[in-house]
Amino acid sequence: MSQTTLQLGDFVFQDMEIPESIPYGIEQRLAIKKLPGGVRVIDALGPDPAPLEWSGTFFALPGFTAKQRADQIQQMTTAGLPVDLIWDDLFYTVVIRSFVPDYRLAHIPYKIICEVLLDRTSDFSFLAEPAPGPDELITDDLNSANTLSSSIGDSTLSGLMATVSSAVGQVNTFVNATQSTINSVLLPVHAAATQVASMIATVDNTLASYGVPGGVLPSASTAANIATLTSCIDSANLQTSLTQLQGLLGRMSTNLGQINSSVRTVTVSGGNLYDIASKEYGDPTAWTIIANANGLRDPTLSGVNTLVIPPYNNTTAGVLTQ
Repeated sequence: MSQTTLQLGDFVFQDMEIPESIPYGIEQRLAIKKLPGGVRVIDALGPDPAPLEWSGTFFALPGFTAKQRADQIQQMTTAGLPVDLIWDDLFYTVVIRSFVPDYRLAHIPYKIICEVLLDRTSDFSFLAEPAPGPDELITDDLNSANTLSSSIGDSTLSGLMATVSSAVGQVNTFVNATQSTINSVLLPVHAAATQVASMIATVDNTLASYGVPGGVLPSASTAANIATLTSCIDSANLQTSLTQLQGLLGRMSTNLGQINSSVRTVTVSGGNLYDIASKEYGDPTAWTIIANANGLRDPTLSGVNTLVIPPYNNTTAGVLTQ
């Protein structure tokens, strides 16, 4: 587990403090009634998570002695308050039942037992993958749109999509992009969307013109019916591709319109506001924008937090003013 981050409350275990293993499991509490004739009635009373216990060794770290590290866990144990315990993709709210440090001259081995108050692993699973940023959202939709455009094979549409690709390619990042930069991409996206809407209307009229299902008429020859049916199937396939492309271009337009213009929220586990500001704004000094919006004074986060991400407008140069 040496490569795994183990966090208890706001305390992050380091190096040899992290155990080789942490057994975890659960049992179902049962009420068993034994009736005459060997009949049993078993009632499930609910899950009973096993205590989480492990051992490790505190060593001195930059700025902290081994005893100071142990004292932080001792204080949490004395407080007796629920704290979050997180490692890998496991997430529990626990109360420390027992903490036993063994004082040595240069290091302090310890043992700890935590009683599970709540298993929140299912709540934590959605945090495993960070939400994509605007660059990834727009690029992914553009790639999918270009693939559909190529399969459609319309020269006018291909030219318009090439213009969209060129406009996107000229933007280094959409994070903290100016409105003029966003507009330089929105305009060709709208032009392509207009062409797609026109093509959908044409295909709809074509399909409506067949009248009977598939355009097959008893009075027509077999060859004519086959040709009509093939044309009808091609039009239906084209309609599907155009509708998908219309959805992608619409989503690109929506995502572009939301950049720096709306308040969003993100849910994170631990970390710090510098990293979040760098990801959201491309500017780590803008951590103060997020701090002020969420009533925080410390850029270091503990546990799971849902944070408001306001529009970028950094006038503090990284200095918290509240």
